[in-house]
Amino acid sequence: MSGPGQQPIRFLLCDMDGTLLQPDHSLSPRTLEAVRALRDAGVLFSLATGRPPKAMLQQIEALGVDVPTAAFNGGTIVKPDGSLLVAHYLPATAALTALALFADQPGVEVWVFSGGDWLLKDPNGEMVPREQHGLGYPPVVVESFEPYLERIDKIVATSNNAQLLIELEAQLSPKVEGQAQVSRSQPIYLDVTAMQANKGDALATLAEYLGVPLEQTAALGDGGNDPAMFHRAGLSIAMGQAEDAVKRQADVVTAANTEDGAAQAIEKYVLLR
Repeated sequence: MSGPGQQPIRFLLCDMDGTLLQPDHSLSPRTLEAVRALRDAGVLFSLATGRPPKAMLQQIEALGVDVPTAAFNGGTIVKPDGSLLVAHYLPATAALTALALFADQPGVEVWVFSGGDWLLKDPNGEMVPREQHGLGYPPVVVESFEPYLERIDKIVATSNNAQLLIELEAQLSPKVEGQAQVSRSQPIYLDVTAMQANKGDALATLAEYLGVPLEQTAALGDGGNDPAMFHRAGLSIAMGQAEDAVKRQADVVTAANTEDGAAQAIEKYVLLR
């Protein structure tokens, strides 16, 4: 993170859920226009999200994104032609530790993402309809996660009990220190990914690939997985509805996603520079 000086912004990396997208997962006309204005101004634009790659395709097309995008919090970076630029998998030992901690927690559903599939044991979980709506495709029901341990992109513990997820994050982080990243991408989602799967490294990788100095990059987000890119970007912008701990790590704060905060940030902090 650095102060908002006068360096021109040549590349903006943007979170999706809670940032670019409205609560119903749609893109507002103002947001579409703001991203179009970025492209017209010659500013590169891409997405960094906890979502799987195929859950980004509709937004990539709508926004006209023509550079690599970062899925699974940066664990997978995909080129526009669908080929992989980067792929980092969660170590099996860390996966087993997380799954053991999450097992039988009251009110917590556990999902595993592997090989492009969303895996779960209980298809009737309370959180499933929301996720299916957001991803745009259904889960695969499995009896066990063990056959997938060697190629897990992300484990998610999800619950409407946000305080419980805070407590689980605090419990799990020291258990997998040096092996995995643990962060709440949203108050109701606790993500576990490979150490290299973080948006800060994703920003650095994409900037190098695109030939843009980090000083001329901007990062925009709202979740606990976004400060990793805030600390690497030349300009960092937090959404208005973000938790205070996230806002404190950004250079500036824009409006909430319900108020087209992403579009406002693009107009005020990127295009005007």
